[in-house]
Amino acid sequence: MPIRQIVYINDERLRQKAKKVKQFTPGLKKLAQDMLETMRAYDGVGLAGPQVGVMQRIFVAEIPVPNDDDTEPHPQSGRNYILVNPEIVKSSETLVEGQEGCLSIPNWQGFVERPEWVEVKAQSIDGRKIKLKVNGYLARIFSHEIDHLNGILFFDHITDQEKLWELSAKDTPGGSASS
Repeated sequence: MPIRQIVYINDERLRQKAKKVKQFTPGLKKLAQDMLETMRAYDGVGLAGPQVGVMQRIFVAEIPVPNDDDTEPHPQSGRNYILVNPEIVKSSETLVEGQEGCLSIPNWQGFVERPEWVEVKAQSIDGRKIKLKVNGYLARIFSHEIDHLNGILFFDHITDQEKLWELSAKDTPGGSASS
């Protein structure tokens, strides 16, 4: 599976709303697999269609399993998600602030408030209707990726500029979890 080129912040496609997927073809499955491989190659935890220049409502997500024996795996790690035409239909009123980055905005991080949990309706890669309720880190990832499908970037949620910062080389010993 080829690694796709990441679209960066100055590309206008990141500010456009992605179009609904209407045909579930082998090409869509290949796109999803390419996106998973690209996300992993860049040490990300999520990747949306517009981030690889594809203006379709699709995203992939995965919380990786740690490589070393000293790190406790995240409770939601080890499973990948491919969601087509996702939409948040319900979310918690409780917002949780957490650190985010983005593969399309390299070397920048910020604290963003997101719902504690989200309920998402979507379609599988085969077109089946699905509904998921996710919480914690996975809810943050899903919210971030669905924002990408709507032309919204993580720093759009930041009103206090002190909660947005540029990483120096010493802050990224192998990269940070970004989507």
